[in-house]
Amino acid sequence: MNSQPTRRHFLKSSLAAGTAWIAPQIVKAETLGNTAKTAANSRIGMGFIGVGLISDGHVRSFPGMKGVQPVAVCDLWDRQVNKALGTLKQKGYEGILGTTKFEEVLAHPDVDAVCVATPDHWHAAIALAAMKAGKDVYVEKPMTLTIEEGKALVAAEKKYGRIVQVGSQQRSEIYFRIAANLVRNGMIGDIKEIYCRLGEFPQPPEKETIVPVPEGFDYDRWLGPTPFFEYSENRTKSAYGGGWRCYWEYGSRKFGDWGAHHFDIVQWALGRDETGPVEFIPKGFEGAEHHHYRYADGITVWRDKSPDNGAMIRFIGTKGEVLASRGKIETSPKELVRHKFGPNDVQVYESKNHRENFIDSILSRKPTICPASVGHRTATICQLSGIAQRLGHALKWDPKTEQIIGDDAAKAMQDRPRRKGYEMPAV
Repeated sequence: MNSQPTRRHFLKSSLAAGTAWIAPQIVKAETLGNTAKTAANSRIGMGFIGVGLISDGHVRSFPGMKGVQPVAVCDLWDRQVNKALGTLKQKGYEGILGTTKFEEVLAHPDVDAVCVATPDHWHAAIALAAMKAGKDVYVEKPMTLTIEEGKALVAAEKKYGRIVQVGSQQRSEIYFRIAANLVRNGMIGDIKEIYCRLGEFPQPPEKETIVPVPEGFDYDRWLGPTPFFEYSENRTKSAYGGGWRCYWEYGSRKFGDWGAHHFDIVQWALGRDETGPVEFIPKGFEGAEHHHYRYADGITVWRDKSPDNGAMIRFIGTKGEVLASRGKIETSPKELVRHKFGPNDVQVYESKNHRENFIDSILSRKPTICPASVGHRTATICQLSGIAQRLGHALKWDPKTEQIIGDDAAKAMQDRPRRKGYEMPAV
């Protein structure tokens, strides 16, 4: 076990000192050898909620940015809290609050912004509570578990005037930005079809192996608003290739995984961040070989349709194609990729670093490249795709009213029941 203190140690030491609160030590820039940083009293205090997998990158990256001071880390696994504290200690930060309660992070007066990287079913409640507490929010994708949660975060973003960045970091990668600009400016003609490669997750075990809850893990709180199940290692496993991501209770399977990335770029490239598709057709319905969804003008987006020509996203137009992936872009005709856009062309929001864009927006109070309003529209596509797959039939969607049309069973799935004690905060 790492020797870094957990929340229990913090509480024990604070009681021994006769106080219920210990403020983290704010380390001056000079102490860290970075005199270029802003003065300590003007820094952005960061809290990290959920510190496994991708959050290890957040914990390592945000504190290295000008003006950012880590203040607190939170996770339901004591071992994850200890690991994050150890990482920050190596960077020269001492006295960081370690806790298993996100409420303690939000109540901390030195926390100005939080990074929420929990499993999907906790995103909405924590992000909303953070905005109500006056914090700016970086929340991992997909932004929410349900459509109605998404509407609530959009309302909160507007009501509380907070800066929100959804972790759809492909918007901050150059090759996807080039692709979006080419498509937006009609460089491959009218778009007819788009192929998105999502891949597959394994199904959860038919019979879970029930074992005791490990020491140092708050399993009931991990389940949070979702239905209760006896503990199994697979259900809570944090893994990009499966674990909790395989369960509908905690996400939208591959739709909420890679779909949240690629469908987001489709929305961006088509210029439809304020609207969405109108029809969702699951694989197998009336002989459909692939899941797909369709916009009102007929543009169809296919999941895992071949050939994708080696691309994560294949845009097919009447005059050519754009093949976009992480670290690579190709076009047909080939010379199109080198096209230089002029001042009269459409050029999408440019961000070269997703995390830095969040910090810059906190300082400028200008919207991020992927605010809650944008993240909600993308998450809605993921959620509707999942609903269609689970019900096994096509859905009609009204992107203006944001309601499923003529299907009460599907409409009821726009939100999900929440366990007592884990109600969604009011906006």
